[in-house]
Amino acid sequence: MQIKNPRNQGILFMAICAVLWSTGGIFIKIVPWNPMFIAGFRSLIAAGLYFLYMRHQRIQWVVNGDSVLAGICMSGNFILYISANKLTTAANAIVLQYSAPISILILSALFFRQRFRRGDILAVVMTTLGISLFFFDKLSNKSMLGNVLALLAGVFFAGMFVVTGHTNEDSRSSGILLAHLMTAVVGLPFFFFSHNPISMPALAAIFALGIFQLGIPYLLYGIAARNCSPLSCSLISFIEPLLNPVWVFLFNGEAPGFYALLGGAVVLATVVAYTIWNSKTPAAAVR
Repeated sequence: MQIKNPRNQGILFMAICAVLWSTGGIFIKIVPWNPMFIAGFRSLIAAGLYFLYMRHQRIQWVVNGDSVLAGICMSGNFILYISANKLTTAANAIVLQYSAPISILILSALFFRQRFRRGDILAVVMTTLGISLFFFDKLSNKSMLGNVLALLAGVFFAGMFVVTGHTNEDSRSSGILLAHLMTAVVGLPFFFFSHNPISMPALAAIFALGIFQLGIPYLLYGIAARNCSPLSCSLISFIEPLLNPVWVFLFNGEAPGFYALLGGAVVLATVVAYTIWNSKTPAAAVR
C-alpha cells in the first residue's frame, strides 16, 4: 500500500515505531543481565542495522553540531531512563519521561521561536494528564534521585524530537547512528562489573531487542521525522506506554485497573483527535 501524503506516511511510521518500542518490556524480562549492559548490547545491534540502512540508502555519514547533539540527546535518554528504572518505580520513570511534550514546547519556543496553537497545548495537557492517570495506582515517592533522572530523560527525549525534527537527512541519520554507538560504548563495559549469564533465550531476546525494539523503530522514526513535526511525533509516541500493560496482560494475565483504563482512554482519544485535526492543518502551519 502506497501512501501519497508524506505527512500521513510520517504519522503511520511513527505509530508503528511506538508499537515496536512498547515491546521492550516483554524481551527485557527474559534477559537476566545488568540493565546498562542490556542497553549497550541492544544499541550495538541497532547500530549495525542502522549502518547497513545508511549504506543501502546512500545516506552520507556526517559529524557536525546537529548530528552530535542528536546523538547526545538520544543516548542520554536511553541511559538516563534505564538508570531511573533502577532507582525509582517503573511507573514513575515512564510518567516523568513522558513529560517530554512539555519540554518540546519550551525548547522549541526558546531555540526556534516557534509559536504553538491552542490545539497543540491542549493536546499536551490532556496526554500528560492521561498518562499520569494511567499509572496513578503505581506512582510513589520512592527515590528522589531516580525521579530526577527520569525527568531529565524526558528532557533528553524532547531534545531528540526537536533536534532531529529541525535538521537534514544526513545529520538526522548520523545522529541516530551516533546515539547507538555512544550507548554501546557506555553500556558494554558493565559486562565486567556484574554477572551476566549467557544462554540461548537471553541471546535471542537481546537480538530481538536490538532489531525489532530499537533498530527497525529508529529506521521508521528517521523517516517519520522528515514530515511529522517534533510535537506530533512525541504525542504519537504515547502509544508506547499505553501498550506496555497490554503486553503484560496478554503474556502474564495482569489486568489493568480503573485508573489505567481511564488514563489510557484519555491518551488514546487525545492522540487520535489531535492527529486528525493536525492532518487537516496546512503543513506550513504545523512546522
